[in-house]
Amino acid sequence: MTDQRDAARQRAAMKQSSTDAAQASGLPADEAGTARPLPPQTLAVDYHSVLAGSPDAVLLFDIDHAVLIDANHLAEQLFGRPLAELLQGGMEQLFPARQADGTTSPQLLQEKMHATQQGRIVVFRAACCHRNGHAIACEVRLMRVSASGRQLVHARVIDLTERNLADALRAGQNNLLEMIARGAPLQPTLERMLLMIEGQSRGVLCSIMLLSKDGKTMRSAAAPSLPPAYMALLDGVEIGPGVGSCGTALFLREAVVVSDIEHDPLWAPYRELAASFGLRACWSQPIFGQDETLLGTFAMYYREVRSPRVQDMRLIDMATDLAGIAIGRARHEEELQRHRTHLEELVVERTTALTLANSELAAALSHLSITQDELVRRDKLAALGALVAGIAHELNTPIGNGLVVATTMAERTQALRASLPDGLRRSELETYLAQASEADAIVLRNLQRSADLVSSFKQIAVDRASSQRRHFLLRQFVAELMLPLSATLKGSSHTLQQDIAGHLALDSYPGPLGQVLSSLFENCLRHAFDGRSNGVISITGRASEDGKSVLLAVSDNGVGIAADDLARIYDPFFTTKLGSGGSGLGLHVAHNIVTGVLGGQISASSDGHGATFTLLLPVVAPQAPAT
Repeated sequence: MTDQRDAARQRAAMKQSSTDAAQASGLPADEAGTARPLPPQTLAVDYHSVLAGSPDAVLLFDIDHAVLIDANHLAEQLFGRPLAELLQGGMEQLFPARQADGTTSPQLLQEKMHATQQGRIVVFRAACCHRNGHAIACEVRLMRVSASGRQLVHARVIDLTERNLADALRAGQNNLLEMIARGAPLQPTLERMLLMIEGQSRGVLCSIMLLSKDGKTMRSAAAPSLPPAYMALLDGVEIGPGVGSCGTALFLREAVVVSDIEHDPLWAPYRELAASFGLRACWSQPIFGQDETLLGTFAMYYREVRSPRVQDMRLIDMATDLAGIAIGRARHEEELQRHRTHLEELVVERTTALTLANSELAAALSHLSITQDELVRRDKLAALGALVAGIAHELNTPIGNGLVVATTMAERTQALRASLPDGLRRSELETYLAQASEADAIVLRNLQRSADLVSSFKQIAVDRASSQRRHFLLRQFVAELMLPLSATLKGSSHTLQQDIAGHLALDSYPGPLGQVLSSLFENCLRHAFDGRSNGVISITGRASEDGKSVLLAVSDNGVGIAADDLARIYDPFFTTKLGSGGSGLGLHVAHNIVTGVLGGQISASSDGHGATFTLLLPVVAPQAPAT
């Protein structure tokens, strides 16, 4: 109601403006106050003749007086208004109160007219309005012209209805073919097709009936706009001559057009039924498959007496072709499913036969499993023996060194105590103190070495619950980790580099991750640059393609890793620096942490010009198990 009142007020204002302008300019006005157009002969150009020859609807609008002064016959047809009625108002009578986007039509016209008065040719699409109230999709082209000192607007209006319908039909056909190709269920496909056809012709109600397998009755397949009760009454009806449009079309295998159901003998048994649902016309055409197999029938109903036009027959032909493809595809799928079912039955039969053979195989597998378990147990014991031997070997050296020094100092202390009654010379005391200081240093160094080894041994079984989980930025975390590591490189020619995207974030365990990276850095320093200078250790990070993981790579330009060693670098106590301070546990512990608490993977590669350790870490680490 608000839109109607706004439009009425604007029309009244424009009418008053027209009256005022007419009075001021001397134009004649009718009794309603609307300025009447000047006769064509008063214009320098006979625009009426020009408009009459146009292939489109054309109107001539007087800007100064806001009235239409002429229109051709096509404009009368397009808007359903005679010329005399068109000339009673302005352009606003040709448009609804509002456009589809909510803009008021007077506001739209004011904007476009203003642009036209600036000398521009204005082209826009808008909804126009037929006299009976239905909307018309149009393209409007406005151009300013001058005639006998009057400022006019030449308005050319093109009806886009047919073009839009053709576009919608083309798009609908493509969508249907895609549905058929995807193997979409038959009923939704047919309903989509019927709705597409109904959108092409005002007032049409479509249906598809399928012929039963015995070829005697018809079954309702799709009718999205027809009353369900009506379709239910037709479902299962036997086909034959005089059984309405669809039953007769199926029986005769040809199109049946009934323009007036009430007076057509083919509908005699069902005349009252159709009338009770307000159906007055029905055109039906059979649907055939590729091999001319009769599949069903397509029908178009109307609630008025009506005969098909040429474009209607084109729609019917297109609909039956599409329906034939869809139904044929569905029947083919049904046949394939029948074969699949038969195949499944054969598989079940063969499976039963194989079950007996599998029972014998299961007994053999059980014996094999027992053997495998025994082998695994032996392997575990062997690994445990190697671990204990390695621990004993590594701890024996520092503990033995400390024990020898402590024993030696005990003997010297006893000798010093024995010499006290005879008097102790200053030189003897100084010698003893120097030896004691040296012994202390040796003992402390070896005890520290033992403590470090014990700490490394404890890390072999990573305690997943010992580290705190949190969100952190990977680049910032690595930068903080590199600070103390960089300090250890001062005085050397080696450098640390990083190239990690600033947005990479992890929900993980920074403590264990830091331990892994530190171990990898230490491994580079110990093994990569043996006898080399200007070494570079770089760490790079990027997101995986799916965004669920992070690829972190630690690489160096050192001597690389021998191919034979790559397969063993994660084994406990494997080291190429035995006797030079390497325990062989660093990479083993790092591997356990990455694959355990961090929930990722670690791999190593070497091309002879350095080595690269690549970590694939999930952005969200797995939850640590409860302890």
